[in-house]
Amino acid sequence: MKCRSCRAPAVIDVYRHNAAFCHPCFLRHCREQVERAIKSFDMIHPGERVLVAVSGGKDSLALWDILLQAEMSADGLYVGLGIGDYSSESRRYARAFAELRGAKLVEIDLPTDFGYDIPTGSSAAKRAPCSACGLSKRHLFNQAALDGGYDVLATGHNLDDEAAVLFGNVLRWDLPYLGRQFPVLPSGDGFARKVKPLVRLSERETAAYCVLQGIDYIVEECPMSAGNRHLRYKEALNDIEARSPGSKAAFYFGFLERLAPLVTPAAEEEREGLHPCPRCGSPTVSEVCAFCKLAARAGGHS
Repeated sequence: MKCRSCRAPAVIDVYRHNAAFCHPCFLRHCREQVERAIKSFDMIHPGERVLVAVSGGKDSLALWDILLQAEMSADGLYVGLGIGDYSSESRRYARAFAELRGAKLVEIDLPTDFGYDIPTGSSAAKRAPCSACGLSKRHLFNQAALDGGYDVLATGHNLDDEAAVLFGNVLRWDLPYLGRQFPVLPSGDGFARKVKPLVRLSERETAAYCVLQGIDYIVEECPMSAGNRHLRYKEALNDIEARSPGSKAAFYFGFLERLAPLVTPAAEEEREGLHPCPRCGSPTVSEVCAFCKLAARAGGHS
C-alpha cells in the first residue's frame, strides 16, 4: 500500500477518499481538511482569538493541536463535570497537553464553581445524564467565550458526530434542531460564534492523527453515556459506511447544500423573544434559563 501523495509506504487508508497516506502526508491531510473547512465555511478570521473546548479526548485535542500548528491564537477550555475518576483523568490529559505546548488552559469546575455535578444534576432534574451534561457544557462554553473576550468558540465535533446528530434529527424531523445544525453558528443575541472545524474528518482520522502526532488522550468513553441514542446512531451509520464508504460525508454535506437553507427559518423563529436570564444573564426564551433551573434543582447555584 503506497501513499497517494508521495508513494512512500502508507500507514493508514481513508476509504471514503479511496486513498492511503504515509505518516507525514496523513498529518498534512488532516490539517488541510481543517483548513478547508475553516475557509469554506468562513469559521475563523486572521487575528481572531479562539477558545477551544477540550475534554481530554482525541477530537478536541487534535483540533487544538491543528489550530496551534497553524499558528492561531487558540486557548483551551476544560470543564470538570464531577464524573468521578473519569473527570479526574480527562482533566489530567488536557493539562498535560497544554503544559507540553506552553498553551493556556482555562478551567471551570462544575462542582466547585456551581455547586453540583452531572450525576446529581441528572437525577435531580430527571434528565438523562447526557442531556444534563450537554445543557451544562453549552452554557459554560458560551459564557466562558464571552467573559474571556474570545472571537470564536471551537468544538471538536467530527464528521461522525455531525452525521449521527443529523440522523437523529431527521428521524424525529426536529426542524429547529435541523435549522441549527451548521458548522458555524453566528454570534449575536448573547451567543458567541460557534464553529466545528473537524467536520471534514472522521473519528478514525482524528484518532490516527493523535497517535501519529504523539498526543496522549483519554481512551475510555464517559461511564454515563451508556444507552445514549447518539452512540446507537453512530453504530448504524458505521455499518452503512463500511458497506458504502463516503455515505456519511454524502449525507451530511448533502444536507448542508440542499436542505439546510430550507429549515433555517425554524431555528430563527426560536430566537424570537430571547431575553437575558434574570439570574445569570444568558439568553433564554423562558422566565429563567435551563441552566439556572438545572442548577437550582440540583442544589447548586448559577
